[in-house]
Amino acid sequence: MIPLTHILIFTSILFSIGLYGALSRRHVVGILIAVELMLNAANINLVVFSRYTNTNPATGQIFAVIIIVLAAIAAAVGLAIVLSIYRNQKTIYSDEIDILKW
Repeated sequence: MIPLTHILIFTSILFSIGLYGALSRRHVVGILIAVELMLNAANINLVVFSRYTNTNPATGQIFAVIIIVLAAIAAAVGLAIVLSIYRNQKTIYSDEIDILKW
């Protein structure tokens, strides 16, 4: 069995990579992928903590499935917004999108 500290270090690195990607990317699709990476790090944490505690191991898996469904919904809505912005602005770079400005 893998020690808990190794898994926590892995998920921390995974979350940090996603955070760096979300903050440094200009491309909106890259930002969405980085957010998905951060959500996957949180999912791994949920499953691991439910495995290492005395609760029912299925609890963490149920929460992980719920987060995966919510992440899929968020990705679908985010991509729909990106497509709509691309149709109007002809760009998907975050610093060039000024659709909300008056």
